[in-house]
Amino acid sequence: MATLIITEKSSQAKDLRAALGDRHGRILPAEGHLLRLAEPDEVDPAWKRWSTALLKPDGLYPTKPDSGGNKAAKLQAITAALRACDEVILATDCDREGQLIGQEILEHVGYRGKVRRALFTAQDPKTLRDAFTALKPNDQMRSLYEAAVARQQADQIYNLSLTRTATKTLLAPGTRGVIGIGRVKTPTLAIVCLRELEIRNFKPEDYFEVVATATVAAGQFQLRHAPAPRDRIKDRGVAEAIARAADGHRGALAVTVEEKRQAPPKLYDLPSLQKTCGQRWGWTADRTLAVAQELYDGDGKKLITYPRAEARYLSENQIADVPAVVGALTRLRGFAHLDIARPVIRKGKSGHFCDKALEGVSHHAVIPNVNVLDDLEARLARLSDDEKRLFALVCRSYLAAVMPDYEYRQTSVVMPVPVEGKTAPFRAVGRIPLKMGWKAAFGSAEADGKPEEETEQTLPPLNDGEAAVLSDPKVEAKRTQAPPRYNEGTLVDAMQNAWRFVDDPALRDRLKEAKGIGTPATRAEVIKGLRKQSLLGSDGKWLVPTPAGLHLFETLRAAAPPLVDPGTTALWEMKLDDVVTGRADFRAVINAIATEAARLIGVLAGHGGTSLDLGLPAARIRATRRGAGPRGTGKPATRPPKGRSRKIATGDTDGTGPAPKIRRTRKATAAASTRTPVGSGAAAGPAVPPPDATSHGTGAPPDSRRRREPTERMVSFARSLAERKGIDLPDGCLHDFDQCRSFLDQHAR
Repeated sequence: MATLIITEKSSQAKDLRAALGDRHGRILPAEGHLLRLAEPDEVDPAWKRWSTALLKPDGLYPTKPDSGGNKAAKLQAITAALRACDEVILATDCDREGQLIGQEILEHVGYRGKVRRALFTAQDPKTLRDAFTALKPNDQMRSLYEAAVARQQADQIYNLSLTRTATKTLLAPGTRGVIGIGRVKTPTLAIVCLRELEIRNFKPEDYFEVVATATVAAGQFQLRHAPAPRDRIKDRGVAEAIARAADGHRGALAVTVEEKRQAPPKLYDLPSLQKTCGQRWGWTADRTLAVAQELYDGDGKKLITYPRAEARYLSENQIADVPAVVGALTRLRGFAHLDIARPVIRKGKSGHFCDKALEGVSHHAVIPNVNVLDDLEARLARLSDDEKRLFALVCRSYLAAVMPDYEYRQTSVVMPVPVEGKTAPFRAVGRIPLKMGWKAAFGSAEADGKPEEETEQTLPPLNDGEAAVLSDPKVEAKRTQAPPRYNEGTLVDAMQNAWRFVDDPALRDRLKEAKGIGTPATRAEVIKGLRKQSLLGSDGKWLVPTPAGLHLFETLRAAAPPLVDPGTTALWEMKLDDVVTGRADFRAVINAIATEAARLIGVLAGHGGTSLDLGLPAARIRATRRGAGPRGTGKPATRPPKGRSRKIATGDTDGTGPAPKIRRTRKATAAASTRTPVGSGAAAGPAVPPPDATSHGTGAPPDSRRRREPTERMVSFARSLAERKGIDLPDGCLHDFDQCRSFLDQHAR
């Protein structure tokens, strides 16, 4: 019997070959999705023209071979192997999307043989061998596949239909760009805009604290009166009265001494890695992913495990790797000082090794690759400075996870001061490290992107009840601060924790389970897409909405709130849960989401508000041939981008991805109204349709000899056309209606 094993990516195929050899069959990798959904105009030619139509076919969008990367060759190889095999084992990721990646190939080819499923959450040899001794009939995964199809089809319908509708109804006449709407993209924009509005509307308040010197038999230290935020002192006179009462006050100290311990932080998944690198080094989310990807599969590197991780745990099988990994890392100069003779293994959800926490998750935490320990030094020599920095961070996280707790003694001191019949408590806290434990792995660096605690003063020996005298009180003026803007790392974290922006308890809980909006693999692309569409910009390392982005958010929040609500994803996930559990038919879920999309289309089409100008130049992309992408890329404008999930015109599939890619019409006729995004990889098309004989508004016949100025729309379109075709625009076109009209008649064909 000939058996074919299909993996999701080449790294899985390599790990399987190393763990299993060929005793289970031939192993062939995919490259994420080898298939894409058909474009709307491939289903209905009438959908080539942008309108406010609901882009829902009678059945489902069919799949088409994708042409990015090596996808075509890999699909061809798998298709040929399927014709010659009797059985298939799907060994793609064990989540919803992984099931879709493998099974959609079988459905597309029409394979009807026996199919079994290998399920694993780690790719160490033991886990893989165990998975292949416990293969399941793929029929058991049918509902998971149908839920993935429902998600994919619904995203295509919802995102594309609403992007076209928003662009047609909200974009200002005569301006360029595409208003991309996406189930993840638009709520992400909303998160940034809400923070921006919070900052703009923030009204700082002055408040006051009082600090005094306490003298005891063993020395001096500082005590501070700093009430909780709700009780802050806003009247300087009140603070000065407290300072006067404290001056020379003698009283007893209430001293509490506690010995505490702190466990190491969780290991890194991709979002926490992006957040840490953004906070510590100012890296964008995309840069973090790119560096991590190079460490994962760069030539001669392969130093870390799969970086697009969505969990911060390891499987319990990986406990056996700890001595080898620790031994190899502590032989490196940077970690040789660490004493980890007896690694500490913490199991369960409060620890680091937990099988239960990995249920339904495809990729465990990012850690050093146990399979390359023999020649670490040679591999490290190939790394760039950024790669060395990130690898060291991953190593520190792993070593900290198997080191003892940080132990310290904390002393808390309180001294009440009577003030006009009331009591003003003065406080101090001191911390004395007893055993550094895991903190030794980080040294002076912070762990998990969190700054170390503020330096606490060293307290003299104190006894509970001993007398102290206060002196030299000072009033310190302070001011409340607005919340900080997001950088890319903290925005990724906000997307992962999008439940914080949802009020409904059920939706909050479901978003927590779904780990927010977007996926670890695609959140950076969402942010990049918002930048490309001129909806987000930068102020140093901070993300800020552009005027158009803020305007769009305000417009959508008023007209169609579900479009900017992260809770929409939670509602979808609940519907998809019903498909997985058999409580709902996947086609009914698609229809329900399409019905909601149609309702929102009606809302936007009836919107009478002001139009948006994305502020894009008249023509920023020069196309030298029909269908060309950005100069120098060598890629066609309509080629779907690479990636685990096919990105569609909104920059979302599971609501994610880059700026939209829109197929240009064959002829730029007078009826054409196609708008293409700038910086998206699509060739620039006309921003507005060519004007007709009545569009100049003069009332004069087209052949009039009287010199007339062309309209702004005509000039804008002429400039765009000249730039797109790579030809010179005659000066007369800018000032003479007839010359401009002649130019448009000649070239807009």
